[in-house]
Amino acid sequence: MIVNIAAYHFTPLDAPRVLADRLRERAEAGRLRGTVLVAEEGLNLFLAGKQDDIEGFLADLRRDARFADIVVKSSLSRSQPFARLKVKVKREIIAFRRGDASPLARRAPTVAPADLARWLSQGHDDTGRRLVLFDTRNREEVGYGSFTGALTLPIDNFTDLPEALSPHREALADATVVSFCTGGIRCEKAALWMQASGMDNVVQLDGGILGYFEQVGGAHYEGRCFVFDGRVALDPALQPLVDAVDPATPVAA
Repeated sequence: MIVNIAAYHFTPLDAPRVLADRLRERAEAGRLRGTVLVAEEGLNLFLAGKQDDIEGFLADLRRDARFADIVVKSSLSRSQPFARLKVKVKREIIAFRRGDASPLARRAPTVAPADLARWLSQGHDDTGRRLVLFDTRNREEVGYGSFTGALTLPIDNFTDLPEALSPHREALADATVVSFCTGGIRCEKAALWMQASGMDNVVQLDGGILGYFEQVGGAHYEGRCFVFDGRVALDPALQPLVDAVDPATPVAA
C-alpha cells in the first residue's frame, strides 16, 4: 500500500531555497512523489510513498525545530497517485495576496472536528448562535462534495474569494461562521482576512475536511473531498475515488 500525507506549517523561513533543496534531496532518496511548496511563511506538502520512506522523511523533517510539531494527515491507496516529485519555492505556500491574512502574525481561532459535529447536530454553537459553514474552496472542488447547507462561492481561484464573499457579509453578521477547506491552509488565511476586515465571528475548522473525516467521519457532509492528485477525491473513510493505475505507468490507448 501507498501512504499519502498532507501537511502544512506556518513558520518564518529566512532561507526557503535551502530548505527546499534539502527536502528535495530527502524525498528523492525515499523515492517519494508529490508536491512540496516552500515560502518565507512556511511549508506545504503532499507526498506519497512506501510507509518506511514516508516515516523517514517525516522523522528528518521533525528534527528541524521549526517543524517539530507539524500536523500530518495520512491515508492509504493501492497505487501511487503522483506522477513525479515537484519541489518549488513560492511567495506564499497558498496564494492569497492579502497582507492582512498572515498566520505568522497571529493564528486564526479554531473549532475541533468533534465540536463542530456536535454544533451541527444541535443546530447552533455553544453560545446559541446559528452556524454558517463557509467553503473556501473553488467550484470544481465543491462539485465533489461539501458540508450540508454550506455557503459556497462561484470562484475558480482562492484569490477571488474576498470579492465573491462581499455580497454575503451582511447576512453573516449574526452567525458563527466556520471556514473550511481541504486541509486547513486556505480556511485559516480566509478566517484571518475576514477578521481583519471586520468580521469577529469567524473560526476555522481545525485540520479542514480531511481532519474532520479522520476524527469524525462523514456526519453532516455530503459527497467526497476533492484532492489534487490521481485519487481525484476521498470519501469520509478516506478511500480514493480512483485507485487503480499508477499515473507514471503508460496505458495502452
